[in-house]
Amino acid sequence: MKIYKALTIAGSDSGGGAGIQADLKTFQELGAFGMSVITAVTAQNTLGVQGVYPMDAAAVRGQLNAIGEDLEPDALKTGMLFSTEIIEIVAAKIKQYKWQNLIIDPVMVAKGGSPLLQQEAIQSLIKHLLPLALITTPNIPEAELLARMPIRTLQDREEAAKRLFQMGSRYIVIKGGHTKESEPLVDLIYDGQSFEYLESTRINTVHTHGTGCTFSAAATAEIAQGKSVHEAIVTAKAFIQAAIEDQLGFGAGHGPTNHFAYQRRLRAGQQV
Repeated sequence: MKIYKALTIAGSDSGGGAGIQADLKTFQELGAFGMSVITAVTAQNTLGVQGVYPMDAAAVRGQLNAIGEDLEPDALKTGMLFSTEIIEIVAAKIKQYKWQNLIIDPVMVAKGGSPLLQQEAIQSLIKHLLPLALITTPNIPEAELLARMPIRTLQDREEAAKRLFQMGSRYIVIKGGHTKESEPLVDLIYDGQSFEYLESTRINTVHTHGTGCTFSAAATAEIAQGKSVHEAIVTAKAFIQAAIEDQLGFGAGHGPTNHFAYQRRLRAGQQV
């Protein structure tokens, strides 16, 4: 049986709930061999980010070359990239090695509000990386920054998706987790021609740290194994829904999601 390879290019989360750690756990749970390029090391726990320590350019370039020269990924994702310099290096190496199936999680702000992408790097992300993407998966605040518009309604999200599509990504997924609690939780998918809406049950919990990383990693693992974009997103949504519902309850703040939940449900014959 062929084992497919998935690459994450992102920051390290010492608390294990997001970033590289969440991505590799998710790849493993969904049957893909995980590889990583670390762009920054963060000191963080469920209470917040205490420090961000970006890797220097040579370290990022060296990791990308090591993967490119020996371990071609079947799909890859980006998470926390932090700076213009790192974004430009990553984009250049994706082009150099002709890597396909890029999923972009445009990580900009941590759950507790700490910035994870420098303000001047947003335009670099739009210019250099979005045109290379198969799927881009912003939450609503990230979509507002990228599309340069406020998002209050589902119609606003549709307009933002159209604007983001024009930036080059072939599919846009604007997640609905930041909508009002009184509104349905709906993820919007746009392929440049039509919209699709995936609705799920909202869970009243603070243990949602790393949801964006985990969702995009699940989609990446599925794409790496030859699934369609629709299939990958449906599985990613089921994976993160199970991870939120089956709470771990770790920490005194925004705890991590349960990366074991999806497969445990499958093994138990439960619906996912």
